[in-house]
Amino acid sequence: MLSFFKVNDPFRLIGVAVYLILLAILMLAFFSFPITEPQLIWMVLGERLGDGFFIYQDIIDDTGPLSAGFFTFIDLLFGRSKFAFELIGRLLVLFQIIYWNSILLRYRVFDENTYLPAIVMAALFHLTFDLVDLSPALLGSTFLLLAIGQLFSQTVLQKETSESTLLIGIYGGIATGFYLNYWIFLPFMIFTGIAISGFSFRQLLLSLMGFFLPLLFMLVFFFWNNGLEETLQILPMLIFYEKYQYQSMISWILLGIFPLVLALVGYFYGAVLRGSTINQQKQRQIIILWLLFSVVEILLLKRQATYHLTIFIPALTFFITQFFLNFGKGIIGKLAFLILLFGLPVSGWWYYQNELNSNSGYFVKPNPAISEISGEKIMVLSDDSSFYLQNSLGGPFLNFKLTKAYLASEKTLEQKAKIFQNLGNQKPEVVIDPEGIFKKLIEELPALKNLYAESQPGIFRLK
Repeated sequence: MLSFFKVNDPFRLIGVAVYLILLAILMLAFFSFPITEPQLIWMVLGERLGDGFFIYQDIIDDTGPLSAGFFTFIDLLFGRSKFAFELIGRLLVLFQIIYWNSILLRYRVFDENTYLPAIVMAALFHLTFDLVDLSPALLGSTFLLLAIGQLFSQTVLQKETSESTLLIGIYGGIATGFYLNYWIFLPFMIFTGIAISGFSFRQLLLSLMGFFLPLLFMLVFFFWNNGLEETLQILPMLIFYEKYQYQSMISWILLGIFPLVLALVGYFYGAVLRGSTINQQKQRQIIILWLLFSVVEILLLKRQATYHLTIFIPALTFFITQFFLNFGKGIIGKLAFLILLFGLPVSGWWYYQNELNSNSGYFVKPNPAISEISGEKIMVLSDDSSFYLQNSLGGPFLNFKLTKAYLASEKTLEQKAKIFQNLGNQKPEVVIDPEGIFKKLIEELPALKNLYAESQPGIFRLK
């Protein structure tokens, strides 16, 4: 099987597609998992934005503005469809696989032209089930991959190319618009452009202009809709609010130990034991730096869930492919290839099956205690988002931990008036408040007493 994908033949991509389809059928038909808490939040957000509201201005959440718009579009077409998230996610994964393999071929990254990177990347995307589901991280990483492809072009071209340097920045800026943590690409782009690609001052300015151009358009959009002040108030808070720790990073390392070992051996063999061209050395340096900046990005996560690991997949593909190109003829290489293809999905399924059995907060399960609240517009001030399974968002507060940080910060009279105005305009029919946050807010804004009454402990209803 290893030799099948090692051949330089585009029809080998059919084999990759068959592999993806078979795993999709198995995962969806036999090993499916409940909806995750982040997925439910994204669906609720898209649904609410479709009602004519704006993120940051009318809804407190940390989703990137481009992702928020994309989720709104999905809701308009499919409603709350978990299948739509899975289908679109897999289409993005297929695009990334084909694109990354084409980049590695076009710029002669390896001594052999091969389609091994495609199947290796496909296997890595099945390390966990949520890596192939739609998420802001997957949307943003698609554009980061396009940016890195343009950086690779700088390692082989012998003249300045304004188009390529501009695209590097534009793709990075769009990626940040989809997933705000990908601002980390900016220092990566500057450092890599100067130290490895040898950017001139003109090229550097062009890339910086490209990066900030999409972000400037987004700010203009918020300004046009009278939400720029609220946006600039919310964005700095995204760095400091409390994390959602769905899984530990130690468990991630244990889960990915096998591909990490293959990547380390591949790096050692390619960098130390074999000679490389100048272009290949530059390409390897770009990938290593990207891994280092990716680690920093992971440390900044606010939703500590495995779907964020998508940022590592292109780099791991790069080094694991080197492993198989050098060890593929022996029994160790063939056995490692089979474990990668079939062992990774099984280990990922086993890991999340244990998470499911341990009642992990990552999965949303119906709560029988709230069956009396159904089909209403609600606002949940709690980590438990299961209330939204049978209800829609009716107020401005969606991300609970960000909301806590937002309400705990010092407010001017104008900002307090804005909170009251948002609650007065949206008027959630039910407010779920187990921690007493809304009760405290009512004390700060006494006019809310005219709108809400506590029907039972921790539950407020619109009068």
